[in-house]
Amino acid sequence: MSLDAEPRRQRLEPDARRRQILDCAIRLFGERPYASVSATELAKEAGVARGLINHYFGGKRDLYLEVIKAMVTVPPPDRVTVPDGTLAERADAFIDWFLTILERHGKTWLVAVAGGGMASDPDVGKILSDADDLAADRLLEALGPTITEEESLALHPMIRAYGGLIKSTGREWIERRSLTREQVHTLLTDTLVVIVESTTSASRSPRGHRRTHTVD
Repeated sequence: MSLDAEPRRQRLEPDARRRQILDCAIRLFGERPYASVSATELAKEAGVARGLINHYFGGKRDLYLEVIKAMVTVPPPDRVTVPDGTLAERADAFIDWFLTILERHGKTWLVAVAGGGMASDPDVGKILSDADDLAADRLLEALGPTITEEESLALHPMIRAYGGLIKSTGREWIERRSLTREQVHTLLTDTLVVIVESTTSASRSPRGHRRTHTVD
């Protein structure tokens, strides 16, 4: 076989090379099940030597775990443009940013949040659980500094539960096409605002301490 038949490989810095492999894996694992994608194919599609899969990730399974982690991990708030506005405006901006990401990598995201066929794997389970916790923390942080620490603690499990709505509406939009992006945007934004407002208003309202009057 002529050397010209082999894909030409560009010299890249290690971080760029690693990112190139990961981006390729995100695409392939979104198109086909884990078992049907080989490390050799991943290397060929990424335009790298087969050994670099092991060098940067340790193997196909470890690369797959990185794909899941990349798809389900919400980045720090400073990487999301959220305006200094009202709760509704901040929620609207965050959901819009999230849906833009979903529009780009929706199929792989759906595979990732379901555990990619490896939901019973303890490593996958930990990635998903940690991602849910981190997503709740970062979403609350993005919604603004007016939420107190006490309110964040009360909201955290509710936002984790809200994550279930995000996953189900994402599936309706990306996979089933039964909802439009606009419908998903409205549903997720309005629900998030209601969750936060109802919780914070309850915590800020007078507790209504009643005095017990005794008759002398």
